[in-house]
Amino acid sequence: MALALLAGSLLGGSTVRAAHAPVGLGTADGFAVLAGSTVTNTGPSVVNGDLGVSPGSAIVGFPPGIVNGTVHEANADAAQAQADLTTAYDDAAGRAPTQDLTGDDLGGLTLTDGTYSYSTSAQLTGTVTFDAEGDPDAVFIVQIGSTLTTASDSVVSLVNGASACNIFWQVGSSATLGTDTAFQGTILALTSITLNTGATIENGRALARNGAVTLDDNVITGDVCAAAATPSPSPSPAATGTTAPTAAPTATTEPTVPDTSTGGELAAPWGVIGLLIATGLLLLVTIVPLKLTARRGRKPSAGD
Repeated sequence: MALALLAGSLLGGSTVRAAHAPVGLGTADGFAVLAGSTVTNTGPSVVNGDLGVSPGSAIVGFPPGIVNGTVHEANADAAQAQADLTTAYDDAAGRAPTQDLTGDDLGGLTLTDGTYSYSTSAQLTGTVTFDAEGDPDAVFIVQIGSTLTTASDSVVSLVNGASACNIFWQVGSSATLGTDTAFQGTILALTSITLNTGATIENGRALARNGAVTLDDNVITGDVCAAAATPSPSPSPAATGTTAPTAAPTATTEPTVPDTSTGGELAAPWGVIGLLIATGLLLLVTIVPLKLTARRGRKPSAGD
């Protein structure tokens, strides 16, 4: 204990607590909506992310609903996403709980990094707050034995760096979001998920293993979390300070104009001219003295 206190004092008097691992979703990560039997929509719902169903094949209500992603109707991608969803569901359900909330309404609670369990149903009336306490990697798992139900206008609030991408609701049967509920996090439901009129999942997903996902004028935004989970490409050599090799010029080189202000080298045409001038001067210096010498040595003639 003394050593722990000493370590804490050396770290500035604060306790450092590592967040536990998030739930891996595999290929289900890219799906904002995934159902086992059918996806049914009423009204102008908007799904930001992929939408899929497997092993069922019914997708109804698009349009008027809009999918800003890819629709996977009983194809191999949807089947693989369902398999990965089963793995994720079992992972979330198997985590050791840090606190039992059975019988408590989620409304009014503030939850920090940890795993919270309800042996039966869970109810949200009002606002539940997830507090990361300054740790952006904080993970929140809510294990629910049977149903999750939210009252109308309920809110999931995030503070102090909490990320909706690290909130997982493992639901033992079905989840129902009440009218105009502002929800966040990923719902992993064994059976079905229903969003009543105007309910939203601002950052998260509605993933149902065996049953239906039913929408009614809703907005679900799952692509934010999918983008965050995608590894960034490795930086290019230029970004790390290494100079990229310069390509050899292919254009024809123009003749260089002599730089008379700096005394630079003469280009080829000017060099030839200079050579001719130098040769002329050399001839002048050589021939003129010879002529003068010859003139002095000649005897004067009668005409001189």
